[in-house]
Amino acid sequence: MKKILLLMSAILILLFPSCSRTDSDDSGPELILRYADNQPEYYPTTKAARYFASLVEERTNGKISIEVYGDGQLGGEVSVLEQLLIGGIDLSRFSLGTLAETMPEMAILEMPYLYRDSGHMWRVLDGEVGKEFLAIAKKYGAEGMCWFDAGARSFYTRNPVKSPKDLEGKTIRVQESELMGTLIELLGAKSIQIPYSDVYSALQLLKIDGAENNMPSYYYTGHYLVAPYFYMDEHFRLPEIMLMSSAASRKIESIDPEFLIIIKECATEASLYERKIWKETEKEVVAALSQTNVVVTQPSKEDIEAIREMMIPIYSSLDDEEMRIIEEISSL
Repeated sequence: MKKILLLMSAILILLFPSCSRTDSDDSGPELILRYADNQPEYYPTTKAARYFASLVEERTNGKISIEVYGDGQLGGEVSVLEQLLIGGIDLSRFSLGTLAETMPEMAILEMPYLYRDSGHMWRVLDGEVGKEFLAIAKKYGAEGMCWFDAGARSFYTRNPVKSPKDLEGKTIRVQESELMGTLIELLGAKSIQIPYSDVYSALQLLKIDGAENNMPSYYYTGHYLVAPYFYMDEHFRLPEIMLMSSAASRKIESIDPEFLIIIKECATEASLYERKIWKETEKEVVAALSQTNVVVTQPSKEDIEAIREMMIPIYSSLDDEEMRIIEEISSL
């Protein structure tokens, strides 16, 4: 029933999202595309989406307009991805944790402690490895446009966590991701998948003990108000990806093939812009949290090493090709 409703909704969406100008109308854009983001207007990825939209409109001389819908107006990430792959939504930004459930090849880029630091991650993604993974989206009905920063993910809880052992027995919310669920289980905790929008109430009503995310998300969602203990283990450093539906790509090409090149260039510039404001946002959030009752715990080197050792089964399950990619990433 869910699939039928989704298909019906997508058919309806297809009637109006990418609107083309009629011959009798000589004003306004020739094509209007819809861009979805589940984050609020002031969040770096949503700001970058609007920057991207402004670049596209300027460099296509107003022939292509992109309408940005933030704050989950067009649905959650899973729903938006389903719609994008059938052309119901034109563009969006996705967490790899969500994307890997549909495009399993992407999962290798979300392995725990894969990147030594932010600089290492961008050497990987701005190089040949990053280009190869952007191209993967093609066979699923999308175009990989660029990478966005999403910082490092850590745990936050209602009760103090001072070491990995303190996570044992706790119920932790994770994204719709098998890998994330496995990581939680290896730490001796119980993973649960609930919608991002429901995390605050789940914490408030004591349905879960904690969650994991980057610090800006932790702050802007207000989760710090109900889970004031932040354990900065940085178990995942997850890039995010901007995708454009293949249907939108064909529509753009029908207007002018050069516009596809222009739009991809705009996406690259938006990626650099997003990284810049992400760093600025992280600094602002750290300062803001310092004025609250939030307790931030930096794990010791010994505790980080203990967590890494617990993750060995995840790496042991990789096949030869996946290990080759891991080794290539490690060498950069």
